[in-house]
Amino acid sequence: MKKINIITLLLLAAVFDTAAQNMIALQPGESESAIVTKAANVIPTQRQLDWQKLEVTGFLHFGINTFTNKEWGEGKDDPKLFNPTQLDAEQWVRTAKEGGIKLLILTAKHHDGFCLWQTNTTDYSVKNSPYKKGKGDVFGELAAACRKYDMKLGVYLSPWDRHEASYGSEAYNDFFVAQLSELLTRYGQIDEVWFDGANGEGPNGKKQEYDWNRYYQVIREKQPEAVIAVMGPDVRWVGTETGYGRDTEWSVVPASNLAQNHIAAGSQQQMNIKPAGDMRNKDLGSRERIKEAKGLVWYPAETDVSIRPGWFYHEEENNKVKSPGKLMDIYFNSVGKNGVLLLNIPPTAAGLIHSVDAANLKKWNDWRTALFSNNILSKAKLQTTDLVLKKWKKMPFWTTKDQKTSTATFEYILPKATAFNVLSLQESIALGQRVERFNLEVWQDGVWKEVSKGTTIGNKRLLAFPTVIAQKIRINILQSRLNPQIEQLGLYFNEIGVFEWQTII
Repeated sequence: MKKINIITLLLLAAVFDTAAQNMIALQPGESESAIVTKAANVIPTQRQLDWQKLEVTGFLHFGINTFTNKEWGEGKDDPKLFNPTQLDAEQWVRTAKEGGIKLLILTAKHHDGFCLWQTNTTDYSVKNSPYKKGKGDVFGELAAACRKYDMKLGVYLSPWDRHEASYGSEAYNDFFVAQLSELLTRYGQIDEVWFDGANGEGPNGKKQEYDWNRYYQVIREKQPEAVIAVMGPDVRWVGTETGYGRDTEWSVVPASNLAQNHIAAGSQQQMNIKPAGDMRNKDLGSRERIKEAKGLVWYPAETDVSIRPGWFYHEEENNKVKSPGKLMDIYFNSVGKNGVLLLNIPPTAAGLIHSVDAANLKKWNDWRTALFSNNILSKAKLQTTDLVLKKWKKMPFWTTKDQKTSTATFEYILPKATAFNVLSLQESIALGQRVERFNLEVWQDGVWKEVSKGTTIGNKRLLAFPTVIAQKIRINILQSRLNPQIEQLGLYFNEIGVFEWQTII
């Protein structure tokens, strides 16, 4: 794979203007104002944009570990242990849809090396299990169910393989690419390929030097619309498996390594390697951080968590499934903090999503749907002379009439004083992420009083606060990188009360 170094990128940056693109090189000595302008014009690729709009995705941890009650297998368990007698991939998909999940990722191979499809690369797979007399194909069944129910499909393929003898040698990269190619060519469209960075010893005591660039190239060739996460160029790990993201979450972050496999003159530039740097810092994209960067890239966060304490199913955890209230709190702190939530729902050894998990998912989605079905601002009159409604590919967004203005005020008057306790804001991220600070105010006793405030918005920002009753409302964009571009503003009323969420079963 051809790489283009930072010097070449700097030369390209000098040739092309700072029109919006997925990644931008910074030149030594650039002013903060110039860097902020460039940061405001970094935008997602179409695959990244489509992925961010999903908001909630699902993980299915299922495999030999499900039958051994382990989290990490050693690659030594007998394939005959794998025998789900009631496996129903359609039940998985129906359950996920009832929970509001838009994409499902299956652990086609975990660290133990056991494969859930009819692979030609190894005998350590379902073909040597009792499941459907060795003719079963779990990933194939899931792919068919996803097509039937209009669910997007993703695959997790562990690079670490504790069973494969070639692990720790260059031959293993060939082996892994062969497995990846099977999964990307047999089952129709794949929307997400999920890698982690686990790199322990194989059965021979060696560690592997993964050929990430080669893996990425295979994915781009065979499934060009798929995002690559989280050891990948499209999506980064938020840095914790709690389901809670940062209060300030930038999708535009510094990249200290900007090599790519392709730059087409005059076209949108796209990262095709994993941007280097520590992506787990509390502060990733502030002005202080980006002014020292060599380049900037759109690299959004995925926030993962399991509905249970473990990632694989364990019967003893049936009374520890996260409640609808806890899931709502996680939603506000993941999707509501400019992330995409990846929620793990592990099937049982029988091959079904447990009834408790399914019930809690449905209650959570029903509650979420009800909460956001009535935008109080839809009945309000917007009082403004400084804003203009524009469209980008038929998607409307508000911005300032003066393109150089980095603040904005949305002042609303409701028909009557109304109760609300949730604020929702969205930027038009197809055009970039810009807002740095905002607040919500209400008119009470002859003065404007602040109710809540935040920093970044991005794809979505949700704020919950004690119930307020007001008729005049003001949402202020206090600081933005160039003119703000706001796609959605909403006020909602949660009847249950935001501070009781985690107690709701």
